[in-house]
Amino acid sequence: TRRLCEDLDLQIKPGQSWALLGRNGAGKTTLLHHLAGLHRPQPGTLFVGGNDLSRLAPRTRARLIGVLLQHSSRGFGASVLDTVLTGRHPHLATLAWESGTDLAIARSCMHDLGLDALSQRSLDTLSGGELRRVEIARLLAQQTPISLLDEPTNHLDLAHQATALHTLQEQCVNRQRAMLLVVHDLNLAYRCCDHWLILDGDGGWQAGRRETLADPEGLSRAYGHPISRLTSDRGPVFLAQL
Repeated sequence: TRRLCEDLDLQIKPGQSWALLGRNGAGKTTLLHHLAGLHRPQPGTLFVGGNDLSRLAPRTRARLIGVLLQHSSRGFGASVLDTVLTGRHPHLATLAWESGTDLAIARSCMHDLGLDALSQRSLDTLSGGELRRVEIARLLAQQTPISLLDEPTNHLDLAHQATALHTLQEQCVNRQRAMLLVVHDLNLAYRCCDHWLILDGDGGWQAGRRETLADPEGLSRAYGHPISRLTSDRGPVFLAQL
């Protein structure tokens, strides 16, 4: 048995944005699945708003935590709008239909990600990048206090990366909400997240404000490869030495 993260003691507070960092195989996705309640930590306990996550009903949990998994799913060919609307289902009573408010929220999230023209398209007809934006819109429509996203910029070009990350910052980080992203690009992590959680792949971890953890020596150890930090007029730039 391999310990990917040992004795983790972490608090994610409203208004914070976290980057989950580490080399391939360090356990980032596994940890995110545990934080989402998809797996139960052994040992350990996760609390959301003072409630033991493992004791919450699935619908209640879905009103508290929104999750974007690493790999996209095309489902059964549903339309873009219907897919985004599923983000509202945790907030509906059993057997209830979506209201006009739910529809407005879904359309607003689609608009923010440039999906208006794709509203009636089947997921089967979308490119990988278009599908990824649909999944982000669905998470935004869920409007949860905590958003956990595994590599949200997968398949997105530079322009759509910028739009998606800006939208996530605007909607998922405020006095009531926080988010955690699994990312590989240290430059994106620095610009999007004010807190970092770094896994070293051997059970060790570091967590804190990015300014404390964004030093090249520590990053080089965590990634097992020399990383340089350069200074620019727009902030630091991180480069892996070739």
